[in-house]
Amino acid sequence: MTTAQALGSLLKSARDIMRKDKGLNGDLDRLPLLTWIMFLKFLDDLEQQREQEAALAGTRFRPAIEPPYRWRDWAANPQGITGDELLAFINNDEGVRPDGTRGPGLFAYLRGLTSANGDDRRDVIATVFRGVDNRMRSGYLLRDVIDKIGAIHFTSSEELHTLGALYESMLREMRDAAGDSGEFYTPRAVVRLMVQVTDPRLGETVLDPAAGTGGFLVEAFAHLAGQVQTVADRRVLQSASLMGCEPKSLPYLLCQMNLLLHGLDAPRIDPGNALRHRLTEIGERDRVDVILTNPPFGGEEERGIQGNFPEDRQAAETALLFLQLIMRRLKRAQTSAGRPARAAVVVPNGTLFGDGVCARIKADILEQFNLHTVLRLPEGVFAPYTDIPTNVIFFDTAGPTRDVWFYEQPMPEGRRKYSKTRPVQLEEFADCIAWWGRREEGPQAWKVSGPELIRRDEAGRVVAVNLDLKNPAAKEAVDHRAPAEIVASVIEKERQVLALLDEIKALVAERVA
Repeated sequence: MTTAQALGSLLKSARDIMRKDKGLNGDLDRLPLLTWIMFLKFLDDLEQQREQEAALAGTRFRPAIEPPYRWRDWAANPQGITGDELLAFINNDEGVRPDGTRGPGLFAYLRGLTSANGDDRRDVIATVFRGVDNRMRSGYLLRDVIDKIGAIHFTSSEELHTLGALYESMLREMRDAAGDSGEFYTPRAVVRLMVQVTDPRLGETVLDPAAGTGGFLVEAFAHLAGQVQTVADRRVLQSASLMGCEPKSLPYLLCQMNLLLHGLDAPRIDPGNALRHRLTEIGERDRVDVILTNPPFGGEEERGIQGNFPEDRQAAETALLFLQLIMRRLKRAQTSAGRPARAAVVVPNGTLFGDGVCARIKADILEQFNLHTVLRLPEGVFAPYTDIPTNVIFFDTAGPTRDVWFYEQPMPEGRRKYSKTRPVQLEEFADCIAWWGRREEGPQAWKVSGPELIRRDEAGRVVAVNLDLKNPAAKEAVDHRAPAEIVASVIEKERQVLALLDEIKALVAERVA
């Protein structure tokens, strides 16, 4: 066992070593390198455990990684290969392997793995390492990092829990380092709120079609893990509960590692673009019970992707395409828990008031689904990554929509803005969570008729659907001065403006002269 303090110190030491290497440039380089090293150590620990279990059961064990490419073959011995020899083994397409024979280099071997032996882990490993490279220039420093990671015991559930929390903190640091070039990651408090009120149940399938580094899936896994009572329950949790999509190679690697560290043995993350399939080809077998996601917004999809959607619903804006995908992928029948399939989706303010294609998509949600709640998030929740106002929409398959409830989450009293060091906290949503079950109108909550939100022209075509509604309980600023005082103030301001104009005219006249 390694204590939490020792694990934190160990990872800090590994990062300090990487800071000495001239091939790495900040946390955006260091964390991915640390991740693929931990990934290989994790796999080897898991394989050794499964090999022992197979031996006890008298069954055949098929390793995902063969000798001499296993961690124990080339990394476990601190006196093993190092320097240029280590770099060559990892980076080169072909060369001398640790056992003295010639063959593919480590990355070349891992990228070429296939699931021919029926082990899907090989496909995952190959996908991970197709998007990974080794940027460290010193094989000696790399050996030092490997030795540090070698001290972690990935078969200990206590250490995994601690390491998962440490890894989450490193992911946050990486997001901060990314600045404007990074994705707009969902604040953990918002993720937890969405999972809590959507309440996935064991036996239901949960999807995040824009998984990023796996925040929604990690929270959903923890939520479902609390419902496990039997071995059969655990089997359902591990093999038939969570799935995601993430096409970018670096987030894909980070997502895999994030889920592994939090206890999911074999994450099911599709490395392709979730929008790549024609909408009409998505059938019942592709549908799920719960969708939790913050799809990319502000981006533009290529024409080929847009062509997967109905002609009058095509848009370059990524968020609008994801909304259609989410609607298509929700099951129409009740879930195994006897509830309607449901979705919670983060959307920018522009989606609430947009017209044209955007209005038609919102009309589809209102008429085909039950859009029961729009949660209006406080300004600056995504600060400092973006100041775009955001909302969370909640809808299910119990539709069509009769009433839409709006809940405006206030900024905490005394707070003016959020920041990296002072983000939104789950405790701030306590009133919202308490309101969720009882649904009463009040200072923060109001409801409107769903059908009345849709405006059509004389031909019956959707013209507008405005969900950007202001809180009717919000008090406008009222000027309590006497009328004569207000008039005098206006006259005085007008006099000041005229005097300023006279000064400007005089200055211009002087220059002309």
